[in-house]
Amino acid sequence: MGKSSKTTLTILAFFAIYVIWGSTYLLNKIAVLELPPFMLASFRFTTAGILIFVLARMMGKKITITRKQLINTVIAGFLFLSFGNGVVVWALKFVDTGFAALEISAQPLIILLMMWVLQGKKIQPMSIIGVIFGVIGIYLLVSQKEIITKENSILGMIMIFACMLSWGYGSLFVAKADLPSNYFVNTGYQMFTAGIILALMSLGFGEEWASPLKWSTEVQLSMALLVVFGSILAFTSFNYLLKSVSPEKVATSTYVNPIVALILGWYFLDEKITLQSIIAAVILLTGVYFINTKKTLAIFERFKK
Repeated sequence: MGKSSKTTLTILAFFAIYVIWGSTYLLNKIAVLELPPFMLASFRFTTAGILIFVLARMMGKKITITRKQLINTVIAGFLFLSFGNGVVVWALKFVDTGFAALEISAQPLIILLMMWVLQGKKIQPMSIIGVIFGVIGIYLLVSQKEIITKENSILGMIMIFACMLSWGYGSLFVAKADLPSNYFVNTGYQMFTAGIILALMSLGFGEEWASPLKWSTEVQLSMALLVVFGSILAFTSFNYLLKSVSPEKVATSTYVNPIVALILGWYFLDEKITLQSIIAAVILLTGVYFINTKKTLAIFERFKK
């Protein structure tokens, strides 16, 4: 591949992890206003998992894995996608897309603290500064009267935080787990098994399923974008960037995704952006910047949505 072609591909890949990942909050919000949340997430990940398997076979990749690897992909899929993403989709019924994205941007803070509590890892001075900024930013974000007075908004905040704990523990789990060596195949199993678990969750909660043919055109388009772009293209771009540029550059998506989500939510859903949210965002993302050490990023960024 020529230098010019590689540069173009890198730019397109960054566009994918910046804009496409940032837009998944909007797409999920549009879909969850019409579809049951767990059914929505199940359809997205099951379909994406099947498509990834098909693509893997077309590329000549073996999709057979060991029993231990299957068990580990099921566990990882549950922590990252079934609970970690499915419940976020559910919470979007009660909180704005920009708010959810900003809260989730504190994920590196959660992982850092879990590494300290569960593994006894020492927190570096710069990271301590980041934790302080992060705590202040989160407080300013969640303490707004405009947000906490909305019906079930506090429940939504708490459940998103629970999802962040699930993602954090999942990140520590996969760092040591025996998983399929091929990253594409690994993701396929995680998405497919997570989709099956979400289907069981959906049935357990008594959600009513509807044929995609009966969905509104807006929701059909959102789902197609979530499956093809949000679940496959953006992830492939992310994997490409991890091998092509430094982790610090890939990590800039942590700062850009919430901004994209805020702007899209404001433009398409008429969500309000308060001055306090802007201040909280600046402080919170500054904290994330201090926390984002190479070691933390290697764990977190590898398994980001």
